[in-house]
Amino acid sequence: MDPILLLTAELWWVAPAAAGAGATGYAIVRRRGTVNGRRLGYDAARLELRRAQLDARAAADAARIARADLARVAADKAAARADAPAVASARRALRDAQLAARAAAARVKASRVRVSTERSSMSAGGLLPLERLRGRHDALLARWMEYETDPARAIAFPQMSDGRHPATAAFLVALQRARDARPSPESRTSAEEFAAYRSAVEDLERAFDIAERAARGERVEAELPDALWDAARTLAIRTSDSVIAWTTKRRRQP
Repeated sequence: MDPILLLTAELWWVAPAAAGAGATGYAIVRRRGTVNGRRLGYDAARLELRRAQLDARAAADAARIARADLARVAADKAAARADAPAVASARRALRDAQLAARAAAARVKASRVRVSTERSSMSAGGLLPLERLRGRHDALLARWMEYETDPARAIAFPQMSDGRHPATAAFLVALQRARDARPSPESRTSAEEFAAYRSAVEDLERAFDIAERAARGERVEAELPDALWDAARTLAIRTSDSVIAWTTKRRRQP
C-alpha cells in the first residue's frame, strides 16, 4: 500500500486545485451572468470545423500524391527501374493515406454535427457553454476522488491510484492537461481557448473510462491521442523510478 500512498501524495494537488477552481469559477460566472455568452460553444465548433476541413483537404492531397507515387513506381517496375518491394511499399503508403483521408472526412462530418448542435443550444435556456463544460470537468473529478478517498474502492481498485499502469498514467496526464486548459474565471474566454478546453475535457473523460475499465480487468482500446500515450509512458517510467527509490530507501533504514 505504501507505493500507492506515495503516488497519491505526489499527485494529490491536482484534483483539489481543479475542483476548487471549478467551484470558484462557477460562482463568479453565475454572478457575471453571460460573461462568456451563449455563442462560445458555437464559435468554438465553427473553429473546429474549419480546422477539420483544412486537415481533410491536406489528407486528400496526400492521398492523391500517394496514388501518383504508386503509378510512378509501378511504371518504373515495368521498365525494370524498380523492384517488387518498392511497389509494395508504395501500395502501403497509398492505403495509409486513404485511411487518413477517410478519417479526416469523418471528423469533418462530426464537426458539422457539433456546429448544428451548438447552434440549436444557443436558443435553449440553462447553463452557458463554459458552465456546462466546467460541470462535466468537476463531475469527473468527483468520480476520481471517490477512488482516492473511499478506503473500500482504494483496496478494490488500487490501479486507479498507481501511475505505473499505462491506462492510469494516461488518465493522470489528461487530468493535468484539462486542469491547465481550464480558463480562468477572471478573464473572458476565446473560442479557441474554449475549443482547447473542451478537447482536453473530452480526452479526460475517455481516459478515465479507459482507466476504470482497465482497473476492473477489462480489455480496452487505445482511443486516445498518441501524444497523450507518449506522455503517459514517461509518467509511468518516472513513477516506477520514484517507487523503486522509495522502496530502496525504506529497506536501508534500520
